[in-house]
Amino acid sequence: MGQAGTAEAAVRYLRSGKALAVEALPRPELRCVREDERAPVDPGEFRRVLGNFATGVTVITAPGTPPAGFACQSFSSLSLDPPLVAFMVGRTSTTWPRIARAGVFCVNVLSADQGELCRAFAVSGADKFAGVPHAPAPASGSPCLAGTLAWIDCTIHAVHTGGDHLIVVGRVDALGTAEGEAPLLFHRGRFL
Repeated sequence: MGQAGTAEAAVRYLRSGKALAVEALPRPELRCVREDERAPVDPGEFRRVLGNFATGVTVITAPGTPPAGFACQSFSSLSLDPPLVAFMVGRTSTTWPRIARAGVFCVNVLSADQGELCRAFAVSGADKFAGVPHAPAPASGSPCLAGTLAWIDCTIHAVHTGGDHLIVVGRVDALGTAEGEAPLLFHRGRFL
């Protein structure tokens, strides 16, 4: 059974009423990671080893004056029913508070020829949208960037703590594919 078939079977099982009710865990407090909670792993080694996992690259955008956006490689689909996605953002991000205030965002899945666009959205303090063609996403009005492989228009559903990052869960309100043919991938510190 493929991954989609497994997910569909799990949804059918949960809807059947045979599954045991699962109580939600209490929401953890938002706090800094204490010294005694740090893993005994060198951060450089952690980054080197995990850099062997190739990831797709996205730009997360939100409406505003000016609009907000940042390059993000920690994005994934989360749930089929309801349709949820997730991305991780550093707690020190200066863009995240603007996206949080908007309450909505659009995930722009970059195509292989958009490495320079990714670099432009990876810098802090610059006008990231200068010269970047975009149109408002249909549900949120977030910038939907031209030339991407796909876009996912979302409302913020939940935010969880995750060490030095936040885990942002978005409920998908609209989505679509665009013109690109191959994805931009990041592997071992460079684009593929």
